[in-house]
Amino acid sequence: MKIRIPAFAVAALALSTTAAAQETKDSRVRLGLGAQLKPAYPGARDSDLRPLFDFDLARGIEEFRIETPDDRFGVRLISAGRFTAGPAAAYQGSRKDKDVGAPVGKVDATIELGGYADYLVNDSLRVRGELVKGVNGHEGLAGQVGIDHFWRDGDKYAVTLGPRLLFSDDRYQRAYFGVTPAAALRTGLPVYTPGGGVHAVALAGGVQTQFGPRWGLFGYARGERLVGDAAKSPIVRTYGRRNQLSAGIGVSYAFTVRR
Repeated sequence: MKIRIPAFAVAALALSTTAAAQETKDSRVRLGLGAQLKPAYPGARDSDLRPLFDFDLARGIEEFRIETPDDRFGVRLISAGRFTAGPAAAYQGSRKDKDVGAPVGKVDATIELGGYADYLVNDSLRVRGELVKGVNGHEGLAGQVGIDHFWRDGDKYAVTLGPRLLFSDDRYQRAYFGVTPAAALRTGLPVYTPGGGVHAVALAGGVQTQFGPRWGLFGYARGERLVGDAAKSPIVRTYGRRNQLSAGIGVSYAFTVRR
C-alpha cells in the first residue's frame, strides 16, 4: 500500500527544514550597559562609580549561557558540552596616595589578561575558575574560583548565587597590601611584606531578566572579606577596611545577527 504525500506538504517540510538550518547558523547577541559601585582599590574604604558592561552570545535558538555579572570578561573559544574555556581580561583602576589618605605608594592602572574555564555540573550548578596576570600596574597574578547555583526560565530570567575564593601571588599582594621601608618612613606604618595565597572570600548574587525579545535588566551584588596576609595589612587596618562591597545595575538589548 502506497501513501501519497501532497506536494504542498513536501514543500512546506523542505522550507521548514531549511529555515531551521538557517536559524541554527544565526547568532543572538545581548549587550548590556549600566553603572556599578566598587571599592576604589583592593582594601579601600571608599567606593567609586564605574561603568558596568555585559556581553552574551548564543547560536540559533539556544539559550544564553548562564553567567554572573561579576565574571571577568571572557571569550568562549572551547565549547565541549557543559565545559567552556577561553581568554579572559579585566581592568583594575589605579591607586593613588590621595585615594588612601597617606603616601603608601602608587599602583598604576592595570590591564589583566589570562583565561577562564567553567563547567555546568547540572542544570542548576556552575563551577568557574579565572586566572589573570597584570601586564602593567601591579604585575601580579590574581584569580578566583566560584560555585554558583542558579534558577532560570529560559531567557526570561536567571538568578545566580554563590561563594567565591580569591587568590593572588606575592607581587599582587605586595602592590596593594605591602608597606615598603620607604613608605614606612613616610607614613609611620610598620614595614609589611605579605606573601601569596588566598586573600579574600566573597558571596555574589546576580539577576538577568528580559522584558521582551529585545530589552532586559541585569544587576548584581557582591560582598567580599579580606583574609590572610591581606587582612593583616597595616594599610587595610589603618586606612581601609576588610569588608568590600560592590553592586551594579544595567539595561540590556538583544538582537539577532543573520547568516
